[in-house]
Amino acid sequence: MTPRSLIVFSPLFAALALGGCGGSKPVKEEFRADTPYSQRVKGPGEAVCWAVKRAFLTQGYMLERGSDTLVMTGSKDTQRDDDTNVTQRMQATCVDNRDGTSTVFATAAREVSKLQKVSYSTTTGVSILTLSLPSGTDKSLRVQSRETIQDPKFYQGFYSLVQKFANEDIAQNRQAPPPQARRDEEPAQARRAEEPLSPRRLPDQPRR
Repeated sequence: MTPRSLIVFSPLFAALALGGCGGSKPVKEEFRADTPYSQRVKGPGEAVCWAVKRAFLTQGYMLERGSDTLVMTGSKDTQRDDDTNVTQRMQATCVDNRDGTSTVFATAAREVSKLQKVSYSTTTGVSILTLSLPSGTDKSLRVQSRETIQDPKFYQGFYSLVQKFANEDIAQNRQAPPPQARRDEEPAQARRAEEPLSPRRLPDQPRR
């Protein structure tokens, strides 16, 4: 091969080498102002936050009880067919802007699982001589994909529903339940009655 041929083919060889070494490009994350994960809603914070919870419940989400009453997390399951299960998980919170509006933040993720056959085996033998034999198959759900929902239409539908419920409460002058009632509908007196007494509060405790 002549020196000239080396000069001609060197760029091509370098391009192929770089293409072979490079894998899938990492996802580049950027912080932007124009995202679908927040929306300004008309109404004070208490009315809007209560409307967020109503929006969850009316769409079939099962809410999780957490220590932070300002953050609501819900999930629901649907089936596309007999072998495919879709779990949708959503988290939302709201902040009073103190100007007659509130900002709702929402993020949702979708997980798709599929029922697949799984083979299992039985190990038999004694001492160091063991043998694994196939003994059957079973079906179990395996996660196929998991991703954050980025469709603006999905979030706009949620924000519109929150605004609808907030408008109804404001128009009818309905007050949102107190935070404790929203977190737990059980009366506080009943909860205190079930709490175990501290040894220092036991009545007529004999001295030793």
